[in-house]
Formats: sequence, structure tokens, C-alpha cells
Amino acid sequence: MGSRVFPVVFVVAALFAQAPEAALQRLAGEGDRALAEGRYAEAEQAFTKVRELAPGTAEVYAKLGVIYFQQRKFPEAVQVLRTALKLRPGLPSVDALLAMSLCEQGQFREALPVLEKAFRRSTDPATKRMQGLELERAYTGTRQDAKAVEVALELSRLYPKDPEVLYHAGRLFGIFAYLTMQKLSDVAPDSVWKHLAFGELYENLENHTAAITEYQQVLAIDPQRPGIHFRIGRVILASARRSEARARQTAEAMKEFEQELRIDPANANAAYELGELHLEEGQSEAARGYFEAGLQHYPDFEDAQIALGRTLIALGKPDLALPHLRKAITLNPESDVACYNLARAYGALGDTKEQQQALVRFRTLRAQQTSRQPRDPRREVTKQEIDPAASQQ
Repeated sequence: MGSRVFPVVFVVAALFAQAPEAALQRLAGEGDRALAEGRYAEAEQAFTKVRELAPGTAEVYAKLGVIYFQQRKFPEAVQVLRTALKLRPGLPSVDALLAMSLCEQGQFREALPVLEKAFRRSTDPATKRMQGLELERAYTGTRQDAKAVEVALELSRLYPKDPEVLYHAGRLFGIFAYLTMQKLSDVAPDSVWKHLAFGELYENLENHTAAITEYQQVLAIDPQRPGIHFRIGRVILASARRSEARARQTAEAMKEFEQELRIDPANANAAYELGELHLEEGQSEAARGYFEAGLQHYPDFEDAQIALGRTLIALGKPDLALPHLRKAITLNPESDVACYNLARAYGALGDTKEQQQALVRFRTLRAQQTSRQPRDPRREVTKQEIDPAASQQ
């Protein structure tokens, strides 16, 4: 794991306020300062001397446990922390630090009960983060993968910009997904769900041939299953973008989308993709029909609203395009594509004032693009885009 700063404070120097030995107070103070400044070797040296002078003080052993933990000397940490708890069983936070030290040594079963309680009760963000990461590790080490994923989800919610948290969450999600797919293959190797899952997996990996094979296996089991022809069409389209046989593959994709609408007329995604393909071929009126059909079933379909607006502009009906483009902006105020096409519509209507306002908004959004979150790569439909030259306008 990354940097470990365990926020447990034991005011050892105060314990010797009544002691005649000034050396104890001086050494404890030096050790505390060294620990606070990250000079762990010096802190260890100071508190080792304090322990020799006051061997029965639980807080000294606890402080040494913190120091050893920071130095990754986990066996030494376990030893002194056990001693601290033996001398004073209720010493705050020591049981949790002991559990974390045990976890670092792979002693997950002993560490788990304490880590579970500590993670639930902790209110200090730094402490809760460290305990959560160790708890993830303990669950994984004891093959309790579902519980590890639950903790990863909680940590991702609490620390959404923490790179270490995100790394471990991504790793755990990947492992859990793999194990789940393995189990699915074992319990239902010939099921619709197994073929559907592997089709989606291959599609995400851009293994188009394998994805289509899996989706066709789904249709062999359940020919009327909604959504499968749409997925096959999408895979064919993705493959066509890299193929010299684009025209043939595009025609095949269109057939799959049409078949999908015969099975499920309410599939707005299939209608949208057919509209896009007709628009690419210059068949604007046909494209309009498909976009309107999709929006009839899914009015909040942002890309379809933009696509219909673009199509109406191409058909010379910018006045009809306006409500669709405004709707798209209502759905997503950060859509530079919608703002650009809104400016086009106002320009076609001769409304230069509104056109300039839309262009100003478009340029602002374009300038902010580099700082935005990347788009989700799991795109269900073809995203609306504009000509790259538009960014220079």
C-alpha cells in the first residue's frame, strides 16, 4: 500500500510528569517529534530507550507499534502491540493497528473480526481509508470476494479521487468479474446468460468475430430474444469502420437493426442506429422517421434529439430543429455538439443574436473539454459528433 500515517496519538511524555527522571520526559518528547516529522529511525531509537527505562508502560509499546508499522517492520509491530494490549487491554485504536499489522503478514483470519468492527466505527477519514484497504486485503485473502467488492465500493464512494483506492477497486472488480464468469460457465455452460456475458466481454475487447458467435448462440437458444440483433448490428458496425468491405458490412448491420425492430419495436437504440446509417447515405427523410420513432419510445434520448435536430436542419426545417436541440441541452447542458447545431439552426433562421450566443457557449464548452471526465467507453449507440473544423469556429 501507499504512505501509512496512522493517526493514533499516545501522549507518552505526560505519563512521566510526576517521574523524577527528566531523561524519560526528554526522550519521549524527542521521539514524538521525530515520529511527527517522519524520522522513524530516530523515533524508534528514542522510544526503545524509554521502554528500557519504563518497561511496564503500555503507551510506550503502543507508540513503538506505530513506529514499526510505519517502517513496515510488521513482526516487531505485532509483538509490541500485543504487549501493549496485555498491559492495558482497553488502549484506544491499538487493537485495530494490531489487526492491520497481522493483515500485512497474511494472518487474515485473526485480523478480520477487529478490522470489520474498526472500519464500521471509524470516523477519521485517514484511519478509515487505511482500515478499509486492509479489510479488502483480508477478505480477498480469505476468499470472501463479494465482501471485498462491497468494501471497495464503499471506499470508492468515500474517496473518489484517491488513486490507491481506485487502483485496488479496479483490481478487485476485475477479479470478481472473472470469478463470476467462471462460475457462470460452470453452473450454466450452455445458457443464454453465459453466451450473452461472453458476447459482451468479447465486444468490449473488440474481438468482433467471437462476440458475434456468442450472440448468435443466444439467438439459437432464444430466436426472439430482444436486444441481440441490435448488439450484432453494433458489432458489425464497429468492425466495418476498420474494414475495406464497409458498404457490405453496413448493409448487414442495417438488416440486424431492422430485425431487432421487428422483434422489439420499442428498441430506440436500433431505430437510432438505422437513422444514423440512412443519414450517412444522404437519406434524410428516412433518417428523420427512425429518429422520431426512437424518441417516441425514449424522449430523453440525448443523441437522438441532436440527430433529429441535425436532420431537420438538413431538410431545410431549422424551426422544427430548435425544440429538439434545446431538449438535448436541457438533458445535458455540457453538450458542445447540441450547442453547435443550435447555432446552425439559428443561423439558418437568420437570428444572428441567438446564433452568436450559442456559438459563445459552444466555444466555451470546447475549451473546457480537456479538463472533463473521459466518456464512458461502453457506448451503447453511435455518439453524435461534429466536424473537427467546427472547433476552430
